[in-house]
Amino acid sequence: MKLYFTVTTDLTYDQRMIRICTSLAQNGYDVVLVGRKLSNSVPLATEPFKQKRINCFFKKGKLFYAEYNSRLFFYLLFKKMDCICAIDLDTILPCYFISGIKKTHRIYDAHELFCEMKEIVTRPVIYKIWKQIEQFAVPKFILGYTVNRPIANEFEKMYGIDYAVIRNISLLREFSFIPKTEKYILYQGAVNEGRSFETLIPAMKNVQCKLLICGDGNFMQQTIQLVKQYHLADKVIFKGKVLPNELRTITEQAYIGITLFEDNGLSNYYSLANRFFDYIHAGIPQLCVDYPAYQEINDRSPVALLIKDISAENIATQLNNLLNDDILYNTLQQNCLKAREIYNWQQEEKKILSFYHQLFLPNNA
Repeated sequence: MKLYFTVTTDLTYDQRMIRICTSLAQNGYDVVLVGRKLSNSVPLATEPFKQKRINCFFKKGKLFYAEYNSRLFFYLLFKKMDCICAIDLDTILPCYFISGIKKTHRIYDAHELFCEMKEIVTRPVIYKIWKQIEQFAVPKFILGYTVNRPIANEFEKMYGIDYAVIRNISLLREFSFIPKTEKYILYQGAVNEGRSFETLIPAMKNVQCKLLICGDGNFMQQTIQLVKQYHLADKVIFKGKVLPNELRTITEQAYIGITLFEDNGLSNYYSLANRFFDYIHAGIPQLCVDYPAYQEINDRSPVALLIKDISAENIATQLNNLLNDDILYNTLQQNCLKAREIYNWQQEEKKILSFYHQLFLPNNA
């Protein structure tokens, strides 16, 4: 069975899609992952699935989405497929129309509540456009999955569709303690609006430790400006986008991880970021927002110091707490080592394989 997956990301850094496509390819599916090509894109690594990058003249905003979706539509129009999967709302329209033309299965993979992201929900005109797309297309994707139960419940509430839950969790690898030459705090992931950089950066004035930021995004320039404003150039280090293998090494050597989101939109409140699990798998405690999905896991096995107050003062206080309280730190670290045996891609992989197996049963063909 030939499966097409569509994203707007640079494929090299999309670890969730690499995991999903690898699992399916290794279990007999012919998989093609389609994404975008940027001017600074590095050559694609060899994977067990096929990869296609689409080059666009426009790089962001409405014109980018219009161009990318048009190019994606015409690329897919001439391909044979048994199923097409739209990853998030920004590729859903071409997938819907292609599935109708080709009479093929269509799947929606919702990494988040797209319309509830800060950069969408705080801009009324942009929100209205994306919400209209969501209301038109999502009810037509009766099959799909998302990253946690709260988001799945929202889709059921809004559109009466019952999506499966397949969490974005790291692959379980052999673990060995890596000597930490220096203590540093790590933020990895998209440097986007709503990730609390406005309070995290000033908090670092009162934390005697370096902060490494691995990633890029729509709030990068503002974050760089915040570092300049608070005179923290010697304490906050920007690494930019980092290849997955290198990022894993950086994470393993870190002392504390950061998973913070502002509570301004259901997408943040109901988030379950992949970095949350990356830190667990690296055996490092983290400072994390006290939102439902994180709270549920932490209640079972405390791996993070959860906070409701994301002010600069409280972030600094709690980071210093983790840095200085060896008993707390060691307890959380040991819990990480136990939790990684429970929360890992080997367990989630069973769900994705079952999903597609059920899709192609004879009575569903």
